[in-house]
Amino acid sequence: MAEITLVEAVDLALAYEMQADPSVVILGEDIAKNGGVFRATQGLLDKFGPDRVRDTPLAESMIGGLAIGMAIEGLKPVAEFQFMGFLYPALDQIINHAARIRNRTRGHLSCPVVFRAPFGSGIHAPEHHSESTEALLAHIPGLRVVIPSSPVRAYGLLLASIRDPDPVIFLEPSRLYRFAKQEVEDNGKALPLDKCFTLREGKDITLVTWGAMIKETMAAAEVIVKEGIDVEIIDVATLKPLDMETILSSVEKTGRCVIIHEAPKTGGVGADISAQIAEKALLSLKAPVMRITGYDTIVPYARLEKYYIPSVPQIVDAIKKTMEFA
Repeated sequence: MAEITLVEAVDLALAYEMQADPSVVILGEDIAKNGGVFRATQGLLDKFGPDRVRDTPLAESMIGGLAIGMAIEGLKPVAEFQFMGFLYPALDQIINHAARIRNRTRGHLSCPVVFRAPFGSGIHAPEHHSESTEALLAHIPGLRVVIPSSPVRAYGLLLASIRDPDPVIFLEPSRLYRFAKQEVEDNGKALPLDKCFTLREGKDITLVTWGAMIKETMAAAEVIVKEGIDVEIIDVATLKPLDMETILSSVEKTGRCVIIHEAPKTGGVGADISAQIAEKALLSLKAPVMRITGYDTIVPYARLEKYYIPSVPQIVDAIKKTMEFA
């Protein structure tokens, strides 16, 4: 079993599913000959040819509409937007058509499309290459929002997303693309959607996070366990639909929760998780739920970028403050 990076796991999953299912096609800007801006589709043109691996013009609204039309007519398109900030011109297509076609046709039509996009800061790119606006997409009824945080989860969750009969937004944390390698078995086994993954079990406090913030959260846990605090870490993985059962079960056990995400605080998915904990597990809490997030501002340029991303010391400090409550 080879050790590969997250971006290589994306490429591996695409190749497996294209080989297994001839209805799977991929399209996007520079994804064919160049293999995508991050090389997530490298080698697929040679394997599957130009009929199934299509470069498109620089027109995101067209990419969205074309992919939706393909899906309605029986194909399974995987459309790439080069960065999350480039996805916005396609929101009309995604919100008004992809997300609603099953409901609009009373189930006569479905839209099995995957919209892929790298997202998040930390790669020293301009702000529209670095955004984390996943809450905007999670708010839309009819869309599933999936965010992998490791090579194994990228492989398994992308397979599951392509096989899903409804539209999936698949956001890939660019800061983790080549951060670490992991053994990934190319066996075509999908991981479950709509389920959180418990990365570390503990009894004192629950840390809830997703995407690139897994990196800082795991590092903070390594620091805090040396002080005798037993941490449980949950990777949300699917932001919509949200697996609150796993989160609530953990919080009911530990009585404490810190939510960490890179996106701005106001209106973030962390606010919804916190609200649901308050609604359904208030009597289990030993301390207020804390959120450590990005700022309510546009992602800064490279020199200030590290100050925008929640840091290990910030997470450690939040854990300590939460643990101060009796």
